[in-house]
Amino acid sequence: MAKKVVATLKKEGSGKNFAKIIKAVKSDKTGAYTFKEEMVPLEEVQNALKG
Repeated sequence: MAKKVVATLKKEGSGKNFAKIIKAVKSDKTGAYTFKEEMVPLEEVQNALKG
């Protein structure tokens, strides 16, 4: 049987103050795009999108 993995965020509001950012990143070697996902606090969304 497959196991179910559940991630919890134990900070202020249990995940309500976080945003999931998905960026398309182009590879220098192949030219193909890959997607990078990360969870960041709402206050740092603009900084995460810049860098």
